[in-house]
Amino acid sequence: MSRKVKIGTRGSKLALWQAYHVGDLLKGKGVESEIVVIDTKGDQVLDVSISKIGSKGVFTQELEDQLLDGRIDIAVHSAKDMQSTLEEAFELIAFTEREKENDILLSTNTRIDIQDPSKPLVLGTSSTRRVATLKHFFPHVKTVDVRGNLQTRIRKMEEGLCDALLLAYAGVHRMGYDDMIAQILDLGDFTPAVGQGSVAIEAAKSLDPSLRAQIIAACNHPETEFRLKAERAYLRVLEGGCSIPVFALATLEENILKINGGIISLDGKERVALEVSGGMTEAETLGEKLAEMVFAAGGKVILDEIKKTQAKQ
Repeated sequence: MSRKVKIGTRGSKLALWQAYHVGDLLKGKGVESEIVVIDTKGDQVLDVSISKIGSKGVFTQELEDQLLDGRIDIAVHSAKDMQSTLEEAFELIAFTEREKENDILLSTNTRIDIQDPSKPLVLGTSSTRRVATLKHFFPHVKTVDVRGNLQTRIRKMEEGLCDALLLAYAGVHRMGYDDMIAQILDLGDFTPAVGQGSVAIEAAKSLDPSLRAQIIAACNHPETEFRLKAERAYLRVLEGGCSIPVFALATLEENILKINGGIISLDGKERVALEVSGGMTEAETLGEKLAEMVFAAGGKVILDEIKKTQAKQ
């Protein structure tokens, strides 16, 4: 192939890590690439929580504009930042192998313990899922909204805004801050956001088919793809964006796909979590089935209440 694949990405260090990672995967299959950095609304508006900006396309809209007009061939995103339904012109063509999915506490004090109610703890997070989960399992913990890239958040913590940051393991590990991980949180309590730990590759449906096939062959991790298809189908039925505290995690063992997921009320009082399993080729059907079960078990009432509350804000 004569021309380079143009990879569109946000400009944060973590986004660039993801873009270069995809570039390395392509290079491993003999495909050259170049990185194109694009500023998004989510990067520009740092003084307002994501739920107030509006969850749809906060980190993706500007990249999609350039996919459509051909300035870039693919856009690279954290899979957890991708809205559950893409516009007709776009598709996710590959998911990279998933990193450890857990949430973690990052702190300069690695002795802190979320389980100890005798010691006051203030955690920095901009995630409604994490705030609601804390209210449910650890009501003694206080939270403060913190936005910006990882380095900015760490600086805010060191300036005294909070005792620790509540973050995804994947980003922290990729940025080399493992020595500041104070606690790896239990996946049962802190079931992650859909797609957490994987990098999603988005393309316009008009992308040259032979180029599309080369990108998939170089970058897609089939096991991760099955897992994320189930999770994203679950999210699609729930219509959950970044501002809705829903969670899901699919696992694959010996061709059996298991997906655990649910929803939690904003005040943390109500939490529905269920599990289904089946063949891996049924991934999307399983995700949809889980969503219907969660709705029937009280999740629909919780979701309607969340949407009503957020509409007033």
